[in-house]
Amino acid sequence: MFRSVQHMIYDLIEWRSQILSGTLPQDELKELKKKVTAKIDYGNRILDLDLVVRDEDGNILDPEQTSTISLFRAHEIASKQVEERLQEEKSQKQNIDINRQAKFAATPSFALFVNLKNVVCKIGEDAEVLMSLYDPLESKFISENYLVRWSSCGLPKDIDRLHNLRAVFTDLGSKDLKREKISFVCQIVRVGRMELRDNNTRKLTSGLRRPFGVAGNSLR
Repeated sequence: MFRSVQHMIYDLIEWRSQILSGTLPQDELKELKKKVTAKIDYGNRILDLDLVVRDEDGNILDPEQTSTISLFRAHEIASKQVEERLQEEKSQKQNIDINRQAKFAATPSFALFVNLKNVVCKIGEDAEVLMSLYDPLESKFISENYLVRWSSCGLPKDIDRLHNLRAVFTDLGSKDLKREKISFVCQIVRVGRMELRDNNTRKLTSGLRRPFGVAGNSLR
């Protein structure tokens, strides 16, 4: 209610400045006065204030010089105009809400930006860092993995991407917004020998992917 009245007051202040400027032609001035009086009557109605009856030019009718029947008919006309304006405002608001809901349902609503600074985990071999979104209630991942290959030296294998490991999860729509819980999960997969302590060269293997660690954080 406060916002509605605030916008109406701003409109009235602007229109008052235009009227006092004296630069408007007579026909535009007459139309602007009608807009001002209509806005005032509408504001009085939504604030449950008294309805002021006016003539065709927007001037307040004097009850001392106007018959009771004329006042009654003017009151009926003013009430009808205000009711039509209320219905119009209500219809516009409903259309805006419908369009907003349709747009909300048809397009992704938001995205999640991820910036990987560092991986502090003593592995001893190369690793793969996979980040994704997970629904703990349905026990399933709801996004693709963002993959970063990490070397045994503690740096990205693609050194050109150092300090530039960024990703945006954009496949989040209205269905995902309605989920009760969403978690951000980071998985670490060790890539190398079967056993870290395997020093026997005859049994030495390489390139095997083994789960090493996992971490999660609830987003909602």
